[in-house]
Amino acid sequence: MGAHTTGTSALQAELAQTFEGRYGAMPTLLVVAPGRTEIAGNHTDHEGGHVIAGAVDRAVYAMARLSGGSSIRLDSLGFGEVEVALDDLVPRADERATTAALVRGMAALFVERGIAAVGFDMACASEVLGGSGLSSSAAFELTLAQAMNALWADGALPADELAMMAQRCEREWFGKPCGLMDQASVALGGIQHMDFSVPGTLVAHPIDFDFEQAGYAVCIVAVGADHAANTDDYAAVPAEMQAVARELGVEVLSQTSAQELLKAMPRLRQKLGDRAILRALHYFQEEYLVERRFKALRVGDMDVFLALTRESGESSAMYLQNVSIGGSAEQPSMLAIALAESLLCGRGAVRVHGGGFGGTIQAFVPLDGVEKFSAGMNAVFGDGACGVYGIDHEGARFSWL
Repeated sequence: MGAHTTGTSALQAELAQTFEGRYGAMPTLLVVAPGRTEIAGNHTDHEGGHVIAGAVDRAVYAMARLSGGSSIRLDSLGFGEVEVALDDLVPRADERATTAALVRGMAALFVERGIAAVGFDMACASEVLGGSGLSSSAAFELTLAQAMNALWADGALPADELAMMAQRCEREWFGKPCGLMDQASVALGGIQHMDFSVPGTLVAHPIDFDFEQAGYAVCIVAVGADHAANTDDYAAVPAEMQAVARELGVEVLSQTSAQELLKAMPRLRQKLGDRAILRALHYFQEEYLVERRFKALRVGDMDVFLALTRESGESSAMYLQNVSIGGSAEQPSMLAIALAESLLCGRGAVRVHGGGFGGTIQAFVPLDGVEKFSAGMNAVFGDGACGVYGIDHEGARFSWL
């Protein structure tokens, strides 16, 4: 896993020691679930659109063992322990946006499939920073899912089903109206072109592409704002897009067209306001750009990919408007994009990463410019803010110890 392999080995050793100290026995199971980077498709998945995403070489690690009890006990390094009783798995309003909600929800979805839930203990630790836009929540959901898959179902459930279960868990138990991109990318691994046009299904095609071989590093810059604190701003994006869709007689924007939107614009302005229309226009622009970037990566045309990525970044900033929050003077994502463009001097590309509203930006940086780029970003956003990420090709998985 690249430059952090030594750190990973130390983390796993600490995890095993923590597990034994907390639960009085050695773990029998190791689970690894990577974070993810959105490469193309900013807020398209929840509208039945297309996405390119890649699992990254930073992960959530967990060790587990059946306990013979009637609850799941989970010790998360640095965050303390939660315990969830397996005889009470309905969603709880007072648990929204908590670790316990995800544990309860994933267990409930296994039980719903007729799989017997039995108690187990787990210790976990993460290299995927929470609120950073690398999908730490999806990585944790798939960590739970693969642990339960191993301990309760002998590994019988496939990756795509686990991804859809994890998405439902986040929506119904955790309370965040997410699309399926995050969970699918974490579950499948590699770089995937995903099609969400058919509800309840996951269609994914792997892309065999190596950014480093093409001469570029994928840099993710944490800009010092926690997007986990801005769930309402995030939720407004799909809500406004789907309000436009309903006014056009459909459920999601993939079921209509930009032409229909333009024809209805006077009526939509009166009812929904300008921002909802702009966000819907972004969807159609981004869909077009995703498909063109997919074709560019398939033929290895990095120049075209970078040019289209710059267009995507402009659409996210101008139309989607997910780089700042509510007119606040604090706009770290927008500042980071401006600084990155200055450091890149017309080379590479930069864009808002994931849902925006703080969190991270993503840059494709020529290999000979990575040191300068990292130093410049770290000088403003703090030591270690800029990370170079490789692709994890395995996705969420488990192994017996």
